[in-house]
Amino acid sequence: MNPSIRKVSAVLGVLMVALFLNLNFVQVVKGSSYRDAPDNSRVLLNEYASPRGQIIVGGSPVAESKATNDELKYLRVYPQGPLYAPVTGFYSITATPSPYLGTEGIEKYEDSVLSGGDSRLFGRRLADILTGRNPRGGNVELTIDAAAQQAAYNAMKDSKGNLRKGAVVAIDPSTGAILAAVSTPSYDPSKLSLHDPSKIDDYYTALTNDPADPLQNRAFNSLYFPGSIFKIVVSAAALKNGVTPDTQVLAPNGYIATTGASVKSCNGDVTNCVENFEGEQCENGKTASLAYALAKSCNTAFAALAVDQLHGQAIADEAKLFGFDPDSQLTIPMGVATSTIGPKSDLVDPGHLAHMAFGQQSVRVSPLEAAMMSAAVANDGTLMTPYLVDRELAPDLSTLSKTKRSEMSQVLSPTLDSELQQMMEGVVTSPEGTAHSAAISGVTVAGKTGTADTGATSASKIQPDAWFTGYAAKNGSAKIAVAVILENAGVNGNEITGGEAAAPVARAVMEAYLKAHP
Repeated sequence: MNPSIRKVSAVLGVLMVALFLNLNFVQVVKGSSYRDAPDNSRVLLNEYASPRGQIIVGGSPVAESKATNDELKYLRVYPQGPLYAPVTGFYSITATPSPYLGTEGIEKYEDSVLSGGDSRLFGRRLADILTGRNPRGGNVELTIDAAAQQAAYNAMKDSKGNLRKGAVVAIDPSTGAILAAVSTPSYDPSKLSLHDPSKIDDYYTALTNDPADPLQNRAFNSLYFPGSIFKIVVSAAALKNGVTPDTQVLAPNGYIATTGASVKSCNGDVTNCVENFEGEQCENGKTASLAYALAKSCNTAFAALAVDQLHGQAIADEAKLFGFDPDSQLTIPMGVATSTIGPKSDLVDPGHLAHMAFGQQSVRVSPLEAAMMSAAVANDGTLMTPYLVDRELAPDLSTLSKTKRSEMSQVLSPTLDSELQQMMEGVVTSPEGTAHSAAISGVTVAGKTGTADTGATSASKIQPDAWFTGYAAKNGSAKIAVAVILENAGVNGNEITGGEAAAPVARAVMEAYLKAHP
């Protein structure tokens, strides 16, 4: 071969190798960084080139894409934004402090279906491209009931129309389907989905600077002291251990956990001694039936029961069946905060165990878990796995998948559970009950109230949280289980407790649902 040709060939070979290496470096090594670079608009343009699928409640979209005349061809909108924000989440292009705010809620966890990228939609997407049709994303149909959701949101408003801090979660006890999930105060996802980054930044900054924290999903991701609603768990453990609703249990005005002694007053000993709410007397001041103690919500009775008879492990085992599990990987499909009874050391320390028995110490619960507690009791002792997505749909509305109901645990046998049901009904109907304001004419309502100490000192002027969890049954069948938390709404001294503050919210939700589903 001519030497000149050999030289040219060698140079061309080197250039081809260099080109090959450069292409691999750009596509493999640097591909992700180039794709995600803030000034690369191709990904963004491609993402907004096709309409994203709908998120549907009761046949109507609560999130959908609208055509625009912008460079970004479609705009994500939420027709009833704040009402459904805890479940829809948001779909956003950009916001401070990161280049991409991204997605939250169902928008995030069902993104593959909504965007059309799911492998089950590949054939339809390919056919759309080949025929020149604009590809569309699939749709997601939620379990949320529109009537229950609206009633929950409205009931969270105070007398002036302002949304109070807290959450409402409702569940179908027989299936685990989540019927309502409200977190207040809320926000408008549409304002995080605008095509103007500066407006998104302004709104996002305002939300993050708001001390009420509207972006916090209190329904699924916040943990609270459960207060006396945890007595449902202790009651279930007691029934399993041979205690009956009529069994007389120790119920003094004051109970010292370390010695088991009954006293008239704790005299300031808040570590090892327990008193009833506002110093109330439980029945005769010495003993009370288990049913009376639950209806009246006697702290001393449950503290003594936990320390002297049940002990910590029995309560821990029962709590785990109800869903208090630090190892839980529960998704709905979003991940949820894990409810817990606290460290194992609390199970053997008498003072800690006594306070755990009425939902204080290190016990923490999410509103979802609080609703699951009542749902299990309502469903003859069977706890169903909660879920938020009913069906995933193709763009033509054919079904890609439907969520299968699944049993999570058996918290009580049906026989023992019927006794707990009657006890919880007594909380609403008996003269000593604390939840009279949850009653609905012609409907069986059962529940448990709670006024949970937040751990704040009186000097801080932060009031206890108000709880109610319960269920409504009609014609012998449990229809809906509801949990309500109102932050700092249980006011000591004036006895504005869970029964007076939170129970009316639950009643409004139950009434709305039963009216819509007679």
